[in-house]
Amino acid sequence: MNENRRATRARIYLKNIDHNLDCIRKLIGPERKICTAVKADAYGHGAVEVSKRALEWGVDFLAVATVSEAIILREAGIEAPIILFSIAMDREIEQIVSYNLTPFVADPVYTNRIHEEAVRQKKTINVHLKIDTGMGRIGVQPDEAVDLAGTIVRSAGMRLEGVCTHFPVSDSPEREDIDFTREQIRIFNQAVESIRKRGIDPGIVHAANSGAIIAHPDAHFDMVRPGICLYGYYPDQRMDKSPADFKPVMELISRPAFIKKVKRGTSISYGRTWKAPADTWIASLPAGYADGYNRLLSSKAEVSIGGKRFPVAGRVCMDQFMIDLGPETDITVNVEVILFGPGQGSPDAAEIGGMTGTIPYEVTCAINKRVPRDYV
Repeated sequence: MNENRRATRARIYLKNIDHNLDCIRKLIGPERKICTAVKADAYGHGAVEVSKRALEWGVDFLAVATVSEAIILREAGIEAPIILFSIAMDREIEQIVSYNLTPFVADPVYTNRIHEEAVRQKKTINVHLKIDTGMGRIGVQPDEAVDLAGTIVRSAGMRLEGVCTHFPVSDSPEREDIDFTREQIRIFNQAVESIRKRGIDPGIVHAANSGAIIAHPDAHFDMVRPGICLYGYYPDQRMDKSPADFKPVMELISRPAFIKKVKRGTSISYGRTWKAPADTWIASLPAGYADGYNRLLSSKAEVSIGGKRFPVAGRVCMDQFMIDLGPETDITVNVEVILFGPGQGSPDAAEIGGMTGTIPYEVTCAINKRVPRDYV
C-alpha cells in the first residue's frame, strides 16, 4: 500500500481517549456500564482504532448509526457488542442478524421483521427497546412501551437486553431545558416501571448521553452512552467545565508549502476580500474546505505555530488557504502548523465551531478521508 505523505494530517491522541474515559468513570461510578459512540467513523477520529482503544480500556458496548459502520468493525476483528442506534432498511436486516448486531427497536412492524429474520437464520439476537420521551425522533410512545416489550419477550428470535431513551437538551444550562430533561427522566422511569410491573425484565436501562453524564446523574441508570465528551469536548460550551477536564483527541495539522513577501495592498485569494495592511509575509497551507476546513473560516480563524497565533488571510480555497505571518518572520516551509487541537494556545474544535456557527461534533466529523490519521 502506498504511504500517504500529505502535509495535512489529523493526529489522534489515543491516550486522551483513556483520559476521557477515566473522567467519565469518575462521574458515573464503578458499577455502571459504558457504551461508546463510534458512529460517523468515531466522529472523524477513526472508528476501528478508537473502538480497539476503548475496548482495551474496558468499555462494554460500542454504538454506531448504520449497519455498514458496524460491518467495518466486525471485519476488523471486533467481536464486542455493537448497538445500532438508527432504524435499518429492510434490505439491511439480514446483515443485522448475520453480523450479530444489537438494534434499537421502536415499533411492532420493524420488531417483527427482525424476529422473522432471526428465526430464519436460527439465531436469537439482543435488542434494545427505544422509548421516545421527548426527542421526537425514533422511539415507541411511553404508554405503548410495555406492549412492545411483551412482544419482544414472547419472540423466539429476540431477547430484550435493554430499554433506553435519548435527551435533546441534557447539555443545556437553561432552566426550561433542565426542567424538560427532568420530565423526560420521570416519564422514562414510569415507562420502565410499567415494564417491570408486567413481569418483564427491562435489562440494561440507559439514557445518558454526554450532557446527562455531566449534568444529570439521576439519568445514569445502568449504562451511559458518551459521545462528544469521549473525544474531548463538552456538548454545550456554556456548561460548567469543573466536573471533568476532558482533553481533545484530534489535532489537525499542516505545513506551509510556499512562503512569500507581499507589498501593502496586495490582495490574497479568491474574491480579493483581504488585502495586506502593510508589507507582510504570506504562507500558503495545503489544506482547504475539501479537507473539512470550513470556508466560513476565511479571514476569521487563526492557526498556531510554535505556540503563537497567526490569522487566516483571505478566503479558504478548496485545497489551500493562506495565513499572514507578519512583516518579519523566521518561519520556513515544512514547519508544523496547528489548525486546531489540544495544544496549549492552539484553537480547538469548539473555537472553530463557534466561528462557523456550529458545534465541535461537526468540526471533527468534517475532516474527511483524504486527510490521513496518525495514531499516537
